[in-house]
Amino acid sequence: MNTLRLTPRGSLISAAGPCREENPPGSEARLVLPSSVTDRLRELVGPSNLITDPDQCLPYSYDGTALMRHQPAAVVMAHGTDHVAGVLRLANDLGFKVVPRGSGTGLSGGAVPVDDCVVLCTLPMNRVLEIDQQNLTATVEPGVITANLHAAVEAVDLFYPPDPGSMKVCTLGGNVAENAGGLRGLKYGVTRDYVMGLEVVLPTGEVMWTGGKNAKDVAGYNLRQLFVGSEGTLGVFTKILVRLLPRPRARKTMLAVYDRMAGAAETVAAIIAARIIPATLEFLDQVTLRCVEQAASIALPTDAEAVLLMESDGHPAVVEEEAERMAELARKHGARSLQVAATPAEALQLASARRLAFPSLARLRPTTVLEDVSVPRSRLVEMVEFVQRVAREEDLMIGTFGHAGDGNLHPTILMDERNQDEVERMHRAFRRIVEKAVELGGSITGEHGVGLLKKDFMEGLVGPHGLETMRRFRESMDPRQVLNPGKMFSSRPRCEAAR
Repeated sequence: MNTLRLTPRGSLISAAGPCREENPPGSEARLVLPSSVTDRLRELVGPSNLITDPDQCLPYSYDGTALMRHQPAAVVMAHGTDHVAGVLRLANDLGFKVVPRGSGTGLSGGAVPVDDCVVLCTLPMNRVLEIDQQNLTATVEPGVITANLHAAVEAVDLFYPPDPGSMKVCTLGGNVAENAGGLRGLKYGVTRDYVMGLEVVLPTGEVMWTGGKNAKDVAGYNLRQLFVGSEGTLGVFTKILVRLLPRPRARKTMLAVYDRMAGAAETVAAIIAARIIPATLEFLDQVTLRCVEQAASIALPTDAEAVLLMESDGHPAVVEEEAERMAELARKHGARSLQVAATPAEALQLASARRLAFPSLARLRPTTVLEDVSVPRSRLVEMVEFVQRVAREEDLMIGTFGHAGDGNLHPTILMDERNQDEVERMHRAFRRIVEKAVELGGSITGEHGVGLLKKDFMEGLVGPHGLETMRRFRESMDPRQVLNPGKMFSSRPRCEAAR
């Protein structure tokens, strides 16, 4: 099935000249790198690490947004910091663009190439370099798969909390670039809360290190946090130092079933008001429930309006107390049934209901538009009800699931892009949902990033002065505009930026 993401009305930057205006996505114009460039790249990284054949470059022309695709001129498979720095230095000297990429699982178009660019793939840099049990840290290369880091640290009874839904295939470099979240975000935070240090190759090719293993360090600007979530626009990570925690000694997982979505949201509010911070507090609506059950047959109640996945972890006594209290609050606020996992296998089955949400929805119609907005927890019910109203008014099927505990929703529009009327209704729904989230004091994205998909909404979120400040900083870091152009917000033509 295809996953359709909106191609924004903005456009991609072309490298055709120092004052070339941006070309619209999908433009047929495509520049081919001259042999002088490919020869230098081949000399730098070796023939086996440079791909120029169009058919072999095709898998690198899109990311998880699927239908936003632009063919790169070449792909470099980077095997170390020297490769990354060398490619960026050549880009500045010879005038081509570079788009960094890991597994390509991103959901905002952040790794979609510019037509004439070089994709810089860091997947071969996939070593866990160190697990420091004394300082509770791990040092990894950017191509390490997130689930592989989980397994490596859990083997020595440690714990890396961030767990994005694509953790079995996504990379740590991509997680840091997008500031990825996950199901455990309510209690443990997101990727930025665990990044202690970064080796970064700047857009001009210089290599810098920021941060370290110190528990406390307030010297100078916090540059590492500036790079986290920068979506590949300010630098390319080549080493990542992350904080670890002791592995929780116990865990209890429960699934509460509701006839009313409002009851699930009231339960979330009651749990937080009771000063309980669960490891996981996730919800699925009825459309999503039915799709998951149809795909996986895991005995979900398809007549329910919503379910809550709740999980407590930590000291065994605390886990028992929190689980009992959450079960009590769930029943008080209308849960018609409550299933408690008796074994780790049962807990995994319950959790799979949430992790299967998106792939199950994607099976239903030819095209899936996965949304990502965030609102304050207190506005969750209002936002869900608005999405349901939009679905009725635009005559669309929308399944909603997400992180109830932190107000991050994933309304998912199911449609067929071959039906032009349905596409137009989807565009209206998309814009209404994003604008409503901002109106409620929320954000245009909670964890998927801005990329190409939502850069048109940035000024409405941060204001003209906020956007201009970001633009100025980016131009100072990347004066020749070589790194991941057109993402997050449009850059000015170089002749204008130089004035």
